[in-house]
This record gives sequence, structure tokens and C-alpha cells, in this order.
Amino acid sequence: MALVLVTGGSGFIGHHLVEALRARGQRVRVLDVRPPAAANTDVDYVHGSVLDGAAVDAALAGVDQVYHLAGLPGMWVANKQDFHDVNFRGTEVVLAAAMKRGVSRFLHCSTESILFPYTDLDGAPAEEALQPADAMPGAYTRSKSLAEHHAAKAAASGFPLVIGTPTMPIGVADHNLTPPTAMLWYFLQKKVQPHLNFLVNLVDVRDVAMGLVLTMERGRIGQRYILGGDCVPLGRILRMMSAMSGRRQFPIVVPGKIAELSGIMLEYLSDNFTRRPPNGTAEGVRIALAASDLSIGKARTELGYSPRPIEPVLRETITHLLARGGVQPSGAIKQHALSSRAG
Repeated sequence: MALVLVTGGSGFIGHHLVEALRARGQRVRVLDVRPPAAANTDVDYVHGSVLDGAAVDAALAGVDQVYHLAGLPGMWVANKQDFHDVNFRGTEVVLAAAMKRGVSRFLHCSTESILFPYTDLDGAPAEEALQPADAMPGAYTRSKSLAEHHAAKAAASGFPLVIGTPTMPIGVADHNLTPPTAMLWYFLQKKVQPHLNFLVNLVDVRDVAMGLVLTMERGRIGQRYILGGDCVPLGRILRMMSAMSGRRQFPIVVPGKIAELSGIMLEYLSDNFTRRPPNGTAEGVRIALAASDLSIGKARTELGYSPRPIEPVLRETITHLLARGGVQPSGAIKQHALSSRAG
């Protein structure tokens, strides 16, 4: 059986992807700066950064396929250059090494947040468009857009690359509280819930993992496949969460301009004084205001992708969060925004 490399394999999606690959009998190697929460004896774990060319090249030895998931999620970091370095430059390093090694297939994992219409798409469907990086609403989305542009250029040159684009995955084993899960935990704690009533496309992380496998196995070179689930307004999600948790809560819709101004102020305080993640960012609000219902039709038709209903995994996630009290391990990502669609 051929050897598969998963960059970022210790992360939330990465962990579930590794499990999906193991279930299919694949030999798996993981490259990550963090150790796994629970290591498997049959998986080769390599500690290293995607910015370290030598470490990446060594991890690629004997590898046939690459799933590139490593990246810096969230909407705020103390040094904004980190987004560019990890998400864009890291992709450059991994892709260059994979091309040099001559791997047979390469999957680039992107994010839905770069697909929303920040500019005039000229009639093109958002699922197929690739807007300029300069049109993105902030540092995170710019870095992810640049990475996808680079990946698309490699595919256009003939390199066997496909793109998988998850929406907002949730589920158990999210040990670092990635942005969608952190958003749920933030609202679970609030009796009064000020929020933007934007479209939220939640999806079971296990479906995302299988979708990535199907994209690698069946996807057409150079094509992007949206791996989402149910797209509903956030207000409806909040009402479902209240019913599931048994907590009496009061959602209040906040106007977009007020939310954006609040995000700007909170970011300023974080950037210049607290140096701690804010409860909202201007980029997160701008993403939410532009959010649209991205079709998973191509993934259904071409890949056989079939996500399950969101209610069971939402209940599972809420039960898990309440059981652990939302406690995050040291070094966990903190992103409790009015809106959070990074991934």
C-alpha cells in the first residue's frame, strides 16, 4: 500500500482524516509542529514545520500522495505576518517539495471564507470563482487566497493537484477549539447572545474527512470541491443549541456596521494593549456579511459525497463542550468571535 503524507495531521480535521485513511488500509505519515492528542502506533508522526524545507523534504521520502492541511486558522494572531508565512509560504514549500519528489496526487485543503463575493464575480458562481487576494477582507483570508492561487497555478501547469474546501466542521476531538467550535462554546456561555444572523454552513468533521479522501481519489485535476453540510442562519443554530443544552438564552441580532465597528475596536485593543485574542474581529464580521450558501452539488455528483444531517453532530458537539466545560489545553487557539468562519 502506498504511503500518504498528511501535513497538519494532528489538527482537528487532520486527526479525522488520518482515521479515515487508516480505515481504508492506507499507510499514513503525519507532519505537524504539534504532537497528536492520541497517537496511533501504525502512523508515522514526524515533528516539523511546513516552513522547514529540509523537514518537509524528509517527510516526503517514499510518499505517493500528499494531503496538505497544515495552516494557521482563526482571525487574529499577534503577528499578522504569521498568517502569510504559515498559510501561503508553507504551501509554497510543501508544493515545491512534492513536485520535486514527483508525487502522484496532491490535495490542497482550502477554506470557504475566500469564496464569498467580496467583489463582482461577473456572473460566475462563487464555487468556481477565484477572486484576487487583494479583494479579501483581512490577513487570514489573503493568506489562504494566495495559497489557493499558488495551488491552482501548479494544477494549471499539469501537476496532479485537487482542491478540497471544507465549510465549518464541528464534532468531538476538537482539542484546540478551532473557530467554528469556539464560536459554539462562546454562545453556549451567553444568556444574552448578540450576533450577526449570517448563513452558517456547519458540517460533521467526519464527513469533511471522507470528502477529502473522495476528492483525492475521484476529483478532477485542478478542480475545487466544496465539502459542506446544512446551510442555515446562525439564529436558528442558536435556538437549536438552547433547546439541546436546556439553557434559556436570548439571541439578539446586531446590525452589521455596529458589529464591524466593534470588531475594529476589539482588534485595536488586542493589537496594541492586551495582546490576547479578541472576542470579535473586523475580518470575521466582513466574512459573515458576505457569506453565501455554497453548493456542494459538484462534490455530490462527481465524488459521491453525502454529508449527514447536522443536528446529531451539533448535539454531540454541545454535549462534549458542556462535559469538558469548554476547557482548552495550553496553547489552544482562542477565537470567540461574533462570527467565525475560518477553517
